[in-house]
Amino acid sequence: MSKKIDFSKTVFELTNEYPEIKDIMVELGFTEIVKEELRNSMGKIMTIPKGAMVKGIPMPDIIAAFMAHGFELTGEMPVMAGKAEAEQPVSNEEKPKTRTEQLKDYLKRLGKGEDLEAVRADFVKNFASVEASEIMRAEQELIKEGTPITEIQKLCDIHSALFHGATKEEKIANAEKAVEASLMKEKIAAELAKRDSFPKKDYSDKHERAAELVKITGHPLYTFTKENEALTALLEEYKTTRAEETFTKIRDISIHYAKKGDLLYPHLKVKYGVSGPSAVMWTVDDEIRDELGKLAKITERNEEWNNQTDAVLKRAEEMIYKEQNILFPICAVNFTEDEWFGIYQDSKDYALCFGVENAQWEEAENVKTEVKAGSENEIVMPGGHMTVPQLTALLNTIPVEITFIDENDINRFFNEGPKVFKRPGMAIDRDVYSCHPPKIEPMVRSILDDFKSGKRDSVQIWMDKGGRTMLVTYMAVRDKSGKYLGTTEVVQDMEFAKEHFQK
Repeated sequence: MSKKIDFSKTVFELTNEYPEIKDIMVELGFTEIVKEELRNSMGKIMTIPKGAMVKGIPMPDIIAAFMAHGFELTGEMPVMAGKAEAEQPVSNEEKPKTRTEQLKDYLKRLGKGEDLEAVRADFVKNFASVEASEIMRAEQELIKEGTPITEIQKLCDIHSALFHGATKEEKIANAEKAVEASLMKEKIAAELAKRDSFPKKDYSDKHERAAELVKITGHPLYTFTKENEALTALLEEYKTTRAEETFTKIRDISIHYAKKGDLLYPHLKVKYGVSGPSAVMWTVDDEIRDELGKLAKITERNEEWNNQTDAVLKRAEEMIYKEQNILFPICAVNFTEDEWFGIYQDSKDYALCFGVENAQWEEAENVKTEVKAGSENEIVMPGGHMTVPQLTALLNTIPVEITFIDENDINRFFNEGPKVFKRPGMAIDRDVYSCHPPKIEPMVRSILDDFKSGKRDSVQIWMDKGGRTMLVTYMAVRDKSGKYLGTTEVVQDMEFAKEHFQK
């Protein structure tokens, strides 16, 4: 039985009728469809053609995509408001054709089987550019005039070939890509120049220096090495037993990788200009962790599953070698004793990994944190005045995780206490991008750029973390005149609200 789709129905109605439509729309560029709260609100008033107008997605592309997935169009195409048609200069012989009529003529010629290149040549003579809405309007008028929707469907691929590269949206997209490529070149050049500004280090004895630190009970490299030894044992055990329990224990690797990603990679890159581990090893860590997560969700443990599992565990085994022989020795050469003290203290905030307890490092425990002079002075604000201890206690009492970065994208403040999203104290005074995996950095930059330009003031992201519903809100911080001062990130556990409304 064929699947029929009526574009006059709302997105909500269509996705309820055919859930697979959500995947098709994501492929086309309607990425917001995956947000259930938007589907349940805007989706009840928005149709696919209306969404296409907003997103600038040509209707021929949409129709072709649905046909490719086995859908047949029924009903009338909704009429969309668009840009007023520009009339051609008036001649004495005949009334000029509108742009829409000209476009319809091109489509009709194609429908009659005329050579594509011949039609394209005439099109180029008369149109420097064409808007996606104009193409859609021409399609709609053909349908109104009696052209069956099935015939329009057959022409979709030809229509796309005719107009490809000519729409204003495509030209803008191509220009944006060129700008992005130019900016990337500038970023690489700046990164290389910055790297040259760091003092050169002697790595001739890096393995010996790392070995000495590994011997210190409780030292971060001592703990990291113990975790690697435990992981090695689990990997060997799994090769023999293929036990589900062992596979589950191996997934603690995400904790081990999180500590590296928070405590080692960013500090090497920002403080010492060693960007290789953060650019390469961090990405591999994420791939291993994500692949293990996907495999854990698959219930059928067939030969293909076993092959995929063996492949990802092999990568994890290789990462152990890279840590012990590349990453840890690099850290041993660069990090100062005070920095290792900070890493040791920050590492206490992480869960137990592979059953390895955080041994006490006596020397780090005996180091007293110095309180800066003047910390007891009052801070005067328009709404009142407080001492630093009072303000600190207040911010720590609020039941949310708070982060503030300044106008230069530098981490300036984290409130204290247990956190779902770890924020090492050593990340203070580092740029915020160094605290995110490479695949997340573009999203963070996009949000901050929008805040700085005034395009947006806040962004909300709902997610599931450890089985609990979390709301992460990014907000632009501005003074009374609207000047951008920075961004705050607030993380709130919303499980209490869920439980309240489910009563």
